[in-house]
Amino acid sequence: MRDDVDELADRWAAAGMSSQVIARLELSKRAARIGGLFEQAMKVELTAIGLTYAEFDVLAALSRGGPPHRLRPSELTRSLFLTSGGTSNVLQRLTNDGYVVREIDENDGRSRWVRLTENGQSVTDLAMAASMRVHKDLLAGVNEQNVRQAADALRDVLSVIGKRR
Repeated sequence: MRDDVDELADRWAAAGMSSQVIARLELSKRAARIGGLFEQAMKVELTAIGLTYAEFDVLAALSRGGPPHRLRPSELTRSLFLTSGGTSNVLQRLTNDGYVVREIDENDGRSRWVRLTENGQSVTDLAMAASMRVHKDLLAGVNEQNVRQAADALRDVLSVIGKRR
């Protein structure tokens, strides 16, 4: 079975690129294409719920931490690879929508917490269900063993290149 990236690889080979370089390009192109397809499908689902992808990321990060579902803004920035300004903008929208509240840290008045509200947990649950549907739908027809092998192989790649960034 061939895909669009195979056609590119044929052109790269015809242009004289080495097989090692082509394999690296194929990896990055396929990873980007897969990520883009998931993100595109998620954006459709999230828009129906009234969320952006960045807002979903923040809500999911707060939710997965377990009760009391709170993190510091700096922790969100680091874990989600956002800028501090980007995090601030997303948190402002989520606060305005009533999905999060900002609370003063009782132990350090200079510090704040961002906590998921009950409404925030409800919308996060809807968004997580949408995410599960998207992943199930997009991967329908892909052998589960192939999914596992691809996930494991990408972990190996990411563990090396992720340390460099």
